[in-house]
Amino acid sequence: MLKKRIIPCMDMRDGRVVKGVHFENIVDAGDPVEAAYRYGKLGADELMLLDINATHENRGTMYDIVERVAEQVFIPFTVGGGIRDMETIRQVLRRGADKVSINSPAIEDPTFISQAASRFGSQCIVVSVDVKRRKHAPGWEVYSVGGRVNTGLDAIEWIRRVQDLGAGELLLTSMDADGSMNGFDTEIIAEVSKFLHIPVIASGGAGKMEHFYQAAVAGADALLAASLFHFGHMEIGELKQYLDAKGIPMRMDGIEGV
Repeated sequence: MLKKRIIPCMDMRDGRVVKGVHFENIVDAGDPVEAAYRYGKLGADELMLLDINATHENRGTMYDIVERVAEQVFIPFTVGGGIRDMETIRQVLRRGADKVSINSPAIEDPTFISQAASRFGSQCIVVSVDVKRRKHAPGWEVYSVGGRVNTGLDAIEWIRRVQDLGAGELLLTSMDADGSMNGFDTEIIAEVSKFLHIPVIASGGAGKMEHFYQAAVAGADALLAASLFHFGHMEIGELKQYLDAKGIPMRMDGIEGV
């Protein structure tokens, strides 16, 4: 069985790490370069760096931060936000990122996924899908522009298409659970895991170690969190030890204090 990954997510705004609840009520959580260095030392398997306002503000991602983070970490990291064309992908990868995450531009033009995968390799292309449960019907809908716009797309149908277009990984974020610390949406994780053959990164809702275990059992290949790690509510090394003891295969090397 492949080992599961723990991925701290650094949502960026104005050059700082921030975190909110249900994509709102944003608070400052520190310097991204310092945070990246710390997470590398504490045993994170990868990092996710998302410029949450880039698409809304119609601008590119922050190359200088990408470069500075790349200088400090020796684990893979993904950059998202403002990734709208091939040249931006090239520049982000050139500055040290291992992967890019695309969301709204892929919804606007799904061929962007296949073009990017063809040019840079599927392993570099993570497609981020923000989902929210329908209020008056079963299932989930896809949101874009940092969770601001309901696209009307059925989440399951869109995720199937994302895979068919050549995405290398899926970053699946539950907007309902985001920041709540009440647990991942294991229902949709299990649903997409039935048909996906690409890795699923589960995001949104982690509040205790059991939640990570539940998401892993549901089918997530990687487990992403922000608030828990940013504000010191949970240590990555302890989380990995807990999951390993519960039978979830983890990478245990390189963790300070373990």
